[in-house]
Amino acid sequence: MSTSQLTVPQTMKAAVMHDIYDIRIEERPVPEPADDEVLVRVMAVGICGSDLHYFEHGRIGPYVVKQPIVLGHECSGIVAACGRGVKTLKPGDRVAVEPGVTCGTCDACKTGRYNLCPDVRFLATPPYDGAFVQYIAIRHDFVFPIPDELSFEEAALNEPFSVGIHAAKRSGLRPGSTLAIMGVGPVGLTAIVAGRAFGARDIIVTDLEPIRLEAARKLGATHTINAREEDPVVRIKELTGGRGADVAFETAGNPKALQNALASLRRGGKLSIVGLPPQDEIGLNIPFIADNEIDIYGVFRYANTYPQGISILSSKLADLNAMITDRFELRDTQQAMVNASTNKSASVKTIIYPNGF
Repeated sequence: MSTSQLTVPQTMKAAVMHDIYDIRIEERPVPEPADDEVLVRVMAVGICGSDLHYFEHGRIGPYVVKQPIVLGHECSGIVAACGRGVKTLKPGDRVAVEPGVTCGTCDACKTGRYNLCPDVRFLATPPYDGAFVQYIAIRHDFVFPIPDELSFEEAALNEPFSVGIHAAKRSGLRPGSTLAIMGVGPVGLTAIVAGRAFGARDIIVTDLEPIRLEAARKLGATHTINAREEDPVVRIKELTGGRGADVAFETAGNPKALQNALASLRRGGKLSIVGLPPQDEIGLNIPFIADNEIDIYGVFRYANTYPQGISILSSKLADLNAMITDRFELRDTQQAMVNASTNKSASVKTIIYPNGF
C-alpha cells in the first residue's frame, strides 16, 4: 500500500507486443508501488533502437520475447504515489526514470559499475515489461527529480544521453579533444552533446542519412560527413591535419563503421564501442591497434550518469528537440513503431505520449 498519492485510476492502457510487428492496446491494472517504489504517471517515452529490434525480430542476442511484452524504456513522468518507505520523492514531482533496477549487493553494484549487475531488471528487456503504459512502478532510487525548465521529452532522452556520457567517461574524453562519432542515430546525436559537455573542441560525425547529419549540426557537430559520398577515414585525417581523432565512438552497430572508427584514430587514440553489430565477430586491424597503442573500451548502458545528465540538459547546452521528428499518442504505438522501422530517411526520434500530448 502507498501512503500518499494523487488521484490514480484502477486500470490503465498498455501497448502490448504479441508478435513481431503486432502491438495491441490493452487494459491492465495500475500497479501498486511496493514500500520502496514510486508509481510514475508516464508522460513521454522515446522509441529506442532496441525497441525496434524486438519489434522487427523478437529478440536481441540472448534476450528473446517468449510472451507478450510492453516495450519502451526511455521515459519520464510525474510521481503519482509513493510507497511507505519513500522519503526522497512525493506525489507531483516531475521525474526522469532510469530504467535498469539493479540488486545493489553484487560486486559490480558495490564497486559502482552497477550496469554490469547480473540481476538487473531493465524495462522492456524480456521478461520485464517496459514503459509504453500509462503508469509504471519502479524503485525510488532509480527515479530522479527534474527542474521545471526541463521538458518531459528531454528528460526521457536523458536515457540515450547517459550512454554518451558513459562513453565519454570510459574513454577519458578531455577538453580540447577531437572526437569522431560514427553513426548519428539517437545515441550518436546525444553523444554529440556529451562530447560538448566534456569539452571536445572538434566533433566530427559520419552517417548515411542527410536528416541525421542536419540534426547533428544543430546539436553542435563541427563537421559532418556523408559516408555515401566520401571516405570517412580520409576526410577525418584531412580535418585533423593527417593526425587522426583523439577519441572515436562507434554508435551505429555497423562493422564497417567500427573499422572506420578504429582507422580514424591518432597514435595513442581511444575507441569506445557503443553500437552492437548483428554478428559476434568483426575483423579488426590488430597490428594497427598494437603499433599505435589504441585503447578500446566496451560500453554497456551506463552507471551513475542520471543526475549529471539532468544537470547538463537543464543547462540548455543543446536543444534535444532538434532530434525529435515524430510524436504519437499511446493508442497509435503500432503506427509509431512501423513508421520508425520503415521511414529511417525521414524519422530520427519518435516520442510516445501515454497520457496524451
